[in-house]
Amino acid sequence: MANTNLLPKIGSKIKINIDKVNDRLPTKLLDQISLNPKAIIKGYKMTDGGGIGLIVRFESGDINWFFPEETERG
Repeated sequence: MANTNLLPKIGSKIKINIDKVNDRLPTKLLDQISLNPKAIIKGYKMTDGGGIGLIVRFESGDINWFFPEETERG
């Protein structure tokens, strides 16, 4: 089981590191992150490999999820 103590807390402000996601996201989302990479953590998502992803909401209101290693404290 993944250690949730190492994850940022729900409600934390983060930034998406575009260099770590530019090979897997659609152009529209990459453009949004390029303009404003800031987001707020809204929850967690269990991934297929047994890891935990972060569900985030951007200032635009869009919601997506990212692996913790694709983010930085914001």
